[in-house]
Amino acid sequence: MFDRQPFLQGELLELRPLRPDDFEALFRVASDPLIWEQHPEHDRYQEPTFRGFFAEALASGGALVAVDRATGHIIGSSRYHGYDEERSVVEIGWTFLARPYWGGRYNGEMKRLMLEHAFKSVERVIFIIGPDNRRSRRDVEKIGAVLAGTTTDARGRERVMYELTPNKLNPSS
Repeated sequence: MFDRQPFLQGELLELRPLRPDDFEALFRVASDPLIWEQHPEHDRYQEPTFRGFFAEALASGGALVAVDRATGHIIGSSRYHGYDEERSVVEIGWTFLARPYWGGRYNGEMKRLMLEHAFKSVERVIFIIGPDNRRSRRDVEKIGAVLAGTTTDARGRERVMYELTPNKLNPSS
C-alpha cells in the first residue's frame, strides 16, 4: 500500500504529514497574494478561503508540509491524491512554496523527494493544473512531465493534465 503521508528528508527540506497545529505557520506562507496570482483560486491568500483549503488538506490524508531544515520553519505544502493501485498512478498537487523558495534548489528537492517516494509504488505520477498557471506548467515540464490531455476538476472547471513516468524524469531538475 502506498504511504500518502511519509516523512521524507533531503539536504534542505523535511516533508512531513500536515497537522492541525500547522495552520498559523502555513497561513503565514499562503497569505502572499502573488503565490496565487496564476492559480484558479486567486483568493486563497485570504484567511476564510485558506481555512477551507487547509481543512480539505487535513481531510485528504495525503497532505505534507515542507520544513526548511536550516530554520525549522514551514515554507509550503504539497499533497498526494487519488492513489490508484490497479492503474499504478498517484497525483501530486496542491503544491505551494513561499516565494523565496521558488524555482530553485528547494522546489527541486521537494519534487525529487515526492517523486522518488511515489515511484517506489507507482508507474505514473500525474499533475492536474489550471490551464492559465504557466509557472506550474513550466515547472512540471522542466522535470520531464508531458501534457496528457485535459480533465475537469470537482467544480467542473477545465484543467490540463501532465503525466510523468520514471523513465521520463529529468534527473537534473
